[in-house]
Amino acid sequence: MSASPNSYCPAVEPDAAGGEKPVKCVVWDLDDTLWSGTLLEDGAVSLRSNVAEIVKVLDSRGILHSIASKNDHDQAMGQLEKFGLAEYFLYPQINWNSKASSIKSIASSINLGLDTFCFIDDQRFERDEVAYSLPEVRCIDSADLDGLLERLELNPRIITEDSRMRRLMYIGDIERKKAEEAFVGPHEEFLATLEQEITIAPAKLDDLNRAEELTLRTNQLNTTGYTYSYQELNEFRQSDRHKLLVVGLTDKYGTYGKIGLVLIGCAEREWTIKLLLMSCRVMSRGVGTILMTYILNLAKEAKVRLLAEFAPNGRNRMMYVSYKFVNFREVERKGELIILENDLSRIQDLPSYVKVEIL
Repeated sequence: MSASPNSYCPAVEPDAAGGEKPVKCVVWDLDDTLWSGTLLEDGAVSLRSNVAEIVKVLDSRGILHSIASKNDHDQAMGQLEKFGLAEYFLYPQINWNSKASSIKSIASSINLGLDTFCFIDDQRFERDEVAYSLPEVRCIDSADLDGLLERLELNPRIITEDSRMRRLMYIGDIERKKAEEAFVGPHEEFLATLEQEITIAPAKLDDLNRAEELTLRTNQLNTTGYTYSYQELNEFRQSDRHKLLVVGLTDKYGTYGKIGLVLIGCAEREWTIKLLLMSCRVMSRGVGTILMTYILNLAKEAKVRLLAEFAPNGRNRMMYVSYKFVNFREVERKGELIILENDLSRIQDLPSYVKVEIL
């Protein structure tokens, strides 16, 4: 789904039939769903024959997994370890709470919208409870597992290396969060312990699949919601009237992958930031301010007027605040589209807690 640079379009990726959003996380029940039998009653349970394949194939497509099960946590996790599947489930909610509250907790921890979740359970009561409380979540009967891998919403059109590593990146995030919770001191001092390195580089041909994926998947830390196809991005990459920048981030816990994208339209005396987005996983890492500081310095060196477009989508107000934080001011409105300008008179220094490499 593409939007012209002068139109507003929320970042939603349709399935092949032009329908609903793709699923980014599958939440599983356990008893008589992921395995056959009831753990606390039967003692011994057996993994359903097709479940391991489903979990691993979806993981390879960049789709995350979690658990919402009314069960004994330690016993259930022990069983998943025996089946060799425990590592695939992020933020498992194995307790006696409602399934809806468990799914809300997972969504909050992973930082994904509920409309990108699906829930699999054998009990109609549990599916109905989730459907009533969380109508955005798609509910699937565990009797329908045989066709799961063919469902359109579970077949992303784009699968990149970053997609395949998504679960491992989230595991790195969990370790970072543990370290942050244990850290005593100012946030910037904690960031200094991470040994972060940000790379900012013109997009290369092999970056374009990930760049397209970012425009389709990211709507919270996204200034306009414009989406672009691989072909359109490649044209921008080769154009002397555009700058297409890709941002990467690593730290001592591993790589975040490619987590940011910037598109700047470059006229002779005026540049316009058409799109600036970042993965929600780096929300608290200061990447946005660093990226904007780089762009401001670049424009100042080029001696051009710098504008930026912002299109509210109900979830991206933080990006508007980020523009204001680095001294952009509103100069025009075109319907929902807000035009901002930075006079380049006050540019913050890059923070000392991160290494920035310009490629």
